Amino acid sequence: MTDSFQKTVLPNGVRVISEHIPSVRSVSVGAWISAGSRDETDAESGMCHFIEHMVFKGTEKRRMHHIAQRMENVGGYLNAFTSKEYTCFYARCLDEHLPRALDTIIDLVHTPTFPEKEIEKEKDVVVEEMKMYEDTPDDRVFDHLDLSLYSDNPLGRPIIGTEQSVRAFTRDGLMDFLSRHYSESNIIIAIAGNVNHKKAVKLVEKYFSKPATAPTKGERITLPGYTPTHFTEKRAVQQAHVIVGTRAFDVHDPRRVALSVLNTILGGGMSSRLNQNIRERFGYCYNIYSFNNVHSDVGDFGVYMGTDASKVDHSVKLIFREFDKLLKKSVSKIELDRAKSQAKGSIMLGLESMGSRMMRIGRQELYYQRYFSLDSILTMIEDVKMDEIVEVAEEILDPSRYSVIKILPEAEAN
Repeated sequence: MTDSFQKTVLPNGVRVISEHIPSVRSVSVGAWISAGSRDETDAESGMCHFIEHMVFKGTEKRRMHHIAQRMENVGGYLNAFTSKEYTCFYARCLDEHLPRALDTIIDLVHTPTFPEKEIEKEKDVVVEEMKMYEDTPDDRVFDHLDLSLYSDNPLGRPIIGTEQSVRAFTRDGLMDFLSRHYSESNIIIAIAGNVNHKKAVKLVEKYFSKPATAPTKGERITLPGYTPTHFTEKRAVQQAHVIVGTRAFDVHDPRRVALSVLNTILGGGMSSRLNQNIRERFGYCYNIYSFNNVHSDVGDFGVYMGTDASKVDHSVKLIFREFDKLLKKSVSKIELDRAKSQAKGSIMLGLESMGSRMMRIGRQELYYQRYFSLDSILTMIEDVKMDEIVEVAEEILDPSRYSVIKILPEAEAN
């Protein structure tokens, strides 16, 4: 806890958290819902994302066009996104318009009306969004990886759902999902910028003055075992898209910090090993990077690249060769220090944005129910030791753990 960060839990369970940055004239506000696509049943696949769309179609207080104008009329911004484990509705504006921003986003999550006519129209909109992703192979290849890593668990499904599931949604079904997952104890209001915490709490209390509704959110489905797979899909594309990926550490595992540093060394930026050896030395790709995602009970790690179809097999071998180098020979102290500095710099630069600060404290509350100061995060990175990098590499970089997913041009697939 620092003077800049404060947290208040309202009697009905809504959590209000803020980070006061007096040097700016803006605020970023988010209403976080502890529900994402992994909380859906098979029949509900895509419902979180669909609700994210539908709340903008009308509330008890406002019609659709009023919602669209609400923040733009004062030079602000309003949007939302859905992830595997949470949904966030957020606004950015000048600090003087904080009451308007809070009123708007709380209205969206608290009193949406889901007009029947708009539901049917929005189904068409979401199906078009699905087609857009279908035409974006560097997104689609990650969907295939999720299916490989998490099988028939909801984590393995696309957040957007399927056309069949979305077409079957009803207003009653949407309202039932909302009542189960948008209860007060699942709501966090996060604010970063030039904000007075006490005044913000009073504003939020106006909208959540009624007694809490009983949460009925069920337990998340247990993850199945993982067996690496190799999968190839033919597509009408010019470039091959390749991912090698495996399961990794969850958001609570202390080893996640060392893995994030290892991720920087391997594929985080132009100076990383993958970029220097596969892009710069061989000229095989324009885009290559490693990634590390964390969820509440699992995570994943891997490498993505786009390359010419004729170079796919050799590229995969080169990726695993980089893994082998890290397993057989420890990184130098210079490289480790450089990776730490890069990771810390990226975090600090990101926090110049109030939106990034709001996202940071919102996620911290969702996953940890506590606040990590910037200094504490930087210290965790700086404290990563060489033997921790070695231990994590031995745990994660065994090629036998990896699924290999390829999207190839139709003429090249075999």
